[in-house]
Amino acid sequence: MGRAAGVSGRTSSVVRGERGQAAVELVAVLPFVLLVGLVLWQIALTGHTLWTCANAARVAARAEAVGQDAERAARSALPDGLERGLEVTASAEGDVEVRLRVPLVMHRWGSPVSVAAEARMEAGA
Repeated sequence: MGRAAGVSGRTSSVVRGERGQAAVELVAVLPFVLLVGLVLWQIALTGHTLWTCANAARVAARAEAVGQDAERAARSALPDGLERGLEVTASAEGDVEVRLRVPLVMHRWGSPVSVAAEARMEAGA
């Protein structure tokens, strides 16, 4: 019986050591997992901004075709958080370009990246 107690005592100390190693590995890997999550979230945010920009360009082109203010129409199609970096350019041919700055996951930093979309709507259409 003495031997069985010694063996189980050694086994439990080995298991405790492995449990500690798993915790260390988790702490080492956790920053990388968080970084991957932030990058994926930023990619999703960029896609959403591009889709919203295209919608705002269509709305602005529609407003331009009927003689309304294209920039005001584009602002009405955007969520509040995207209105700050809005640029609307209307050409004489009826093309309207909308440019938005892509928001960053970390709001304290300004975004150096912008997306643009262009739309045209004929006046009689």
